[in-house]
Amino acid sequence: MIRRLIQSIKEYKRETIKTPVFVALEAVMEIIIPLLMADLIDYGIDAGEIHVVVKYGAALLIATLMELFVGSLAGRSAAIASSGFARNLRRDMYYNVQEFSFSNIDKFSTSSIVTRLTTDVTNVQQAFQMIIRMAFRAPLMIVFALIVSFRIHAGISLVFLACIPVLGTGLFLIMRKAHPIFERVFRTYDRLNNVVQENLRGIRVVKSFIREDHEKKKFSDISGDICTDFISAEKTLAFNMPLMQLCMYSCMLLISWFGARVLVSSGGTELTTGQLMSLLTYATQILMSLMLLSMVFVMITMSRASAQRIAEILEEKSDLSSPAGPVVLYQVPNGEIRFDHVDFSYSQNMDRLCLKDISLTIRSGETIGIIGGTGSSKSSLVQLIPRLYDATRGTVSVGGADVRQYDLDTLRNAVAMVLQKNVLFSGTIKENLRWGSEHATDEELIHACQLAQADGFIQSFPDGYDTYIEQGGTNVSGGQKQRLCIARALLKKPKILILDDSTSAVDTKTDAMIRKAMAEEIPDTTKIIIAQRVASVQDADQIIVMEHGCISAIGKHEELLQSSSIYREVYESQSKGSDSDE
Repeated sequence: MIRRLIQSIKEYKRETIKTPVFVALEAVMEIIIPLLMADLIDYGIDAGEIHVVVKYGAALLIATLMELFVGSLAGRSAAIASSGFARNLRRDMYYNVQEFSFSNIDKFSTSSIVTRLTTDVTNVQQAFQMIIRMAFRAPLMIVFALIVSFRIHAGISLVFLACIPVLGTGLFLIMRKAHPIFERVFRTYDRLNNVVQENLRGIRVVKSFIREDHEKKKFSDISGDICTDFISAEKTLAFNMPLMQLCMYSCMLLISWFGARVLVSSGGTELTTGQLMSLLTYATQILMSLMLLSMVFVMITMSRASAQRIAEILEEKSDLSSPAGPVVLYQVPNGEIRFDHVDFSYSQNMDRLCLKDISLTIRSGETIGIIGGTGSSKSSLVQLIPRLYDATRGTVSVGGADVRQYDLDTLRNAVAMVLQKNVLFSGTIKENLRWGSEHATDEELIHACQLAQADGFIQSFPDGYDTYIEQGGTNVSGGQKQRLCIARALLKKPKILILDDSTSAVDTKTDAMIRKAMAEEIPDTTKIIIAQRVASVQDADQIIVMEHGCISAIGKHEELLQSSSIYREVYESQSKGSDSDE
């Protein structure tokens, strides 16, 4: 885990290395200052030598200014290194998520990925900054201060060695108890983000059903869980400060007591006044360094769970990738599709198959309709064509070649898919349409929209094709959103066009016009239309009827009315509905 996170330091290695160097220089200056003070007292003030006071005073001033200078450099480089590290972590995580297949994305909820990109990265950033600065400074201060203290008076300095095991044991017990709580807290954060996102996405539904109180209670319950866990963790971490103060004040008292006795009994020969002051200063430095270390340990305890969650995203490898080796296809010759005894399961569990023994051939340029009840795996079937998932068993071929032989970009550029959930991104209509073809001209945009029956409503907007689409397309209707998504897909000029229930929100007349335009304008493109309405597929070359993940029947409209009870039942129910409406 640590090795993987360190890889994200990248171009900030120099600042990361410079920080401990500056910190070491700062620690050296801080160790020197008490020694200069001791000499100032012993050889200057006590001896009444003014020139010695001036000499050591100037040395103290220089040492203090040098400490200030290298300390500021350490702070600056630590800030740059930690901020850059956090930026790289977010970028590496985001880029890796973009490479995920659908099955990879299914492992992580959207809210969990958002929490990892924000809260978790912030925790790791803070811990990283403390590690390269405080975690280097504190041990150096402890070691240097102990060395100098033992050189001044070894007997009195043994007080420090008695204190360190007590403090170390206490910190270990605190960390051991607090870490599991923080792991639980971050999982609860995922749930909280999920509730907020779900509420904001479905705010219209919430208000329509007057469920505001229910949503408030859901939020309050999860927020309360986070509060309870944090209180529990803080109660544990609260022992850190009393333990530090106990060790600090005990050391100060013992050093003062032993030092005073040695000073008086030896008449200043074994220990001078300045040296006693230095020991007290070093005691403060050692204990303050131990306190800093305890803060670092607390931060590491908090960020350890975050680091593990970040590493999970960074180490996740896509289940789908372009093939390696010489046999890689970079051109799809045509839109022929073949399923050869295909089984498919989202969990790769052969006992829970969504598609079972699918064998099917679709000739290039054909229009295929797919109809079936909810849960019959219509969408699962077409998602295997552009390799959004891989078949669990069997072979899916496009253009006469196994889809796993194609370069992924090549295959997906040849297949345009309008999904059930139509997604538009914040930006102008032009910008959204150019997802289909980045360099499409305005004339090509207009032509695609005319085919998708979208040009009329776009022209009615004051800004036309420069109309700004809000996030998620909230300022256009469902039918308008569907037509824009169809136009975007047409701009790809694909070999295969898949419409997954993509005209459900448009009226039957507009639906018929879209199908007519596609039949006339892109006759060589294989068109697959998944629909709930028989009217949307009845003119197709072949209609596939699906039931429970299997192909129940294949044929033309008239044939299926005779041979398929499922198709006939759907047709009759919809026809009766149309008659009663009339």
